[in-house]
Amino acid sequence: MWRLARDAGLDINSPYAYTLWSRDFASTSVVARDGEGRPRGFVTGFVRPDHPDTYFLWQVGVDPDFRGRRLARRMLDEIGDRIAARGLSHLEATVTPDNAASRALFESFARSRGCTAVWNPLFGREHFPGDGEGHEPEDLVRIGPLGRPDTTAARPPTSDIRPDTRA
Repeated sequence: MWRLARDAGLDINSPYAYTLWSRDFASTSVVARDGEGRPRGFVTGFVRPDHPDTYFLWQVGVDPDFRGRRLARRMLDEIGDRIAARGLSHLEATVTPDNAASRALFESFARSRGCTAVWNPLFGREHFPGDGEGHEPEDLVRIGPLGRPDTTAARPPTSDIRPDTRA
């Protein structure tokens, strides 16, 4: 996951953090592997301790060579199915204001689940070291109440990439 995060241009955590994440949050994360078993994408997240009805999506990373295949959406659908089955009612994530692809991903996910995506500023530049130099503000998206996806709507196409839980 560390390599995927780096290659995808995400804020990267330490390799140890991703290894620990794979152990402690495997049930709330997804790793998508190609036909040879190589990781090509991941979603990490957790149930918020102070809000046990809410899943916080930490990161979505997709191998640059696998972009444009709706892999991020398929992994998000997998997470959505899991958390809805666990009785969670909301999904949250933070997104920079200029990240149009992530904003579209979350809006599409909300529509497919028959719920709303509400956007609010969460962290400004002042919340990051050095007055946020080099880091954009982060907006919070809160999606819910979650339901199962609309089965009459078209689901993203499948391919040889399958989300699994082997982080």
